Amino acid sequence: MLHFDTEAYLSHFKKELTDNLLSFWMPRCLDEKNGGYLNCFCNDGSRLVSTDKYTWSQGRFLWIFSKLATSHTDLFDEKQRETFLRYAKSGRDFLRENVLIAEDDLRCVFLMHADGTPKYVDGYTELDMSIFADCFVVMGFAAYAVAAGDKESYLFAKALGDSVWDRYQSGNYRTLPYPLSPRYVAHSKPMILTNVCCELYKAAQKFDFDEAQKQKKRIAQCHREVLEIFADENDLIHEFKLSGGEFSPDLFGQHINPGHVIEDMWFQLDAADILGDFCNVDRICAIAKKTLETGWDKTYGGLYHFVKVNGEEGMDGDLGDAADEPQMKLVQDDWGSKLWWVHSEALYTTLLLFDRTGDAEFLAWFEKTFDYVFSTFPNPDKSIGEWIQIRTREGKPQEKVVALPVKDPYHIMRNVILIIELLEKRKEREKK
Repeated sequence: MLHFDTEAYLSHFKKELTDNLLSFWMPRCLDEKNGGYLNCFCNDGSRLVSTDKYTWSQGRFLWIFSKLATSHTDLFDEKQRETFLRYAKSGRDFLRENVLIAEDDLRCVFLMHADGTPKYVDGYTELDMSIFADCFVVMGFAAYAVAAGDKESYLFAKALGDSVWDRYQSGNYRTLPYPLSPRYVAHSKPMILTNVCCELYKAAQKFDFDEAQKQKKRIAQCHREVLEIFADENDLIHEFKLSGGEFSPDLFGQHINPGHVIEDMWFQLDAADILGDFCNVDRICAIAKKTLETGWDKTYGGLYHFVKVNGEEGMDGDLGDAADEPQMKLVQDDWGSKLWWVHSEALYTTLLLFDRTGDAEFLAWFEKTFDYVFSTFPNPDKSIGEWIQIRTREGKPQEKVVALPVKDPYHIMRNVILIIELLEKRKEREKK
């Protein structure tokens, strides 16, 4: 029998959540004057560099505090949960008042001043610059609706979710910070919508049975798209395909984003649970294993930001028609960076798949990732705390921006909360 010290890991992650993560963000993230949250800190967390508010992060904070208020753990008492709900309500009210282009235009502005006034991104003349921002608002409102028993928030999440879905189907949307030409389709779209629709499904179970059935159909569509369209015969998910359906032979079509794929595999397991259809669980496990094997840096440890499908390091090669794609530059310039969110997702996915299957290989990957994460990312300055989120290939801190100029706690706290819930359930099973 495999040895796994549930209690030791549970104690570790509880301490990480309370003493390192929440102690950094509470109360400094809360904008008591304007509502919503502040998170444009430098990478080590020592300075607030801007009071701008990115809708992307505002929706994520709303989800985090709503989840904390309802988390299935004995870690928090009623008073603490009330505080989490108060923090969530601040984000909910700020977004509801400010985030839409117009009350009859269900698209979200991408960037706001501290007081909620819309702000244009330099070089652009539109306010709705990313459908991903809308997705995080949907998920935040859905989670808040459940936490607060607030049907109005659920109805807002449902309406905005329908708008997101319709735009996705029509192709009429933007994807800043990395716009994509119509020549390509991206794995990130069905990936994020799997997560969005699962969150809406869970909220609809409380408020609207018919809507829950509609969301199940959407989940099934995204589930198929991820596992049938973007996965190849070698159990690797390519980040981009040509819009005609084939994998392009150039570098753009022949690389993977390990963090996205590993994160998506727990989304897809969540989808399988909701659908009650477990025929793809073996494929999910195979994709997760292959991604971990291909994406792990055998020289310095940790997971690459991007890697070729054949596992070769570096991003030299034929760019083909993708030379002008903004994300191609990111892939080339940032392939070796070690990112906080990639590794927090790997922690949860490997532990989840080990817990679900009992497969020793997933336990080995969890332990390997755990050792790398906690020797690399937590801020050594305990007076500040949190994680130094962006590292060089060698694991050294670097002050740079990935995607948005923010310090974002979403992936870390979400995964730590989910790990705590999983380990507490495991602990209960072990008692029986």
